[in-house]
Amino acid sequence: MKDWTQDVLARLSEASEPHQVLAQISAAARHLGFEHCAYGLRVLVPLTRPKTAMLSTYDSRWNRRYLDAGYLDIDPTVAHGVRSGAPVIWSNEVFRTAPGLWDEARSFGLRVGFSQSVFEADARVGMLSLARSCESLTTAEMRAKDTLLQWLVITAHRALCPLLGESPLKGIPPLKRRQVELLRWTGDGKTSDEIASIVGISKPTVEFHFRNAITSLGVNNKYAAATRASRLGLLN
Repeated sequence: MKDWTQDVLARLSEASEPHQVLAQISAAARHLGFEHCAYGLRVLVPLTRPKTAMLSTYDSRWNRRYLDAGYLDIDPTVAHGVRSGAPVIWSNEVFRTAPGLWDEARSFGLRVGFSQSVFEADARVGMLSLARSCESLTTAEMRAKDTLLQWLVITAHRALCPLLGESPLKGIPPLKRRQVELLRWTGDGKTSDEIASIVGISKPTVEFHFRNAITSLGVNNKYAAATRASRLGLLN
């Protein structure tokens, strides 16, 4: 196992473009018994305009159909993937809310598969999907291949995430300790007057720190600042 993973890492180290990386991930997926692979990266900020980038070895006709039909917005594996890092095995039950998508995917040979996400603290989440046209994916197979599958999910994410979407933290200066403290209280619903009383500083000082945080985060008010800072992992 170690020799194989080291070989994959060596090949990935020579790949500098997304399609080159995907080719190596695809080869690794075939080694594990899957014919196709796909990777999607979603940047979860701004909340109303999240950005998504996708790469796959699927049939190009299916890739076009998936986008044209708006399947990205109703794909239950995507909905699961932005909420949980647990693997999801494709099934009729998983796709019960999108039977049309499931029927069409299977018509393109994507009949068996699983998807799993990896989360970054800066509001980026990447999901790797592996698929094949036959042979059901059993619990026994998942258990037997679990270590290698988990390794491949993480490895694919580490290789493709920086190539498909830069961190939304880029260009944001580090927040001051006091700014973080006050934004946490704002996130808990406290007013400026209440925060001033809680932390023992004047309201004008509270507002001063809020203005600086708002500027740093590129938002319009303290509530948006608290929301964005929280989403970006800056209040942890």
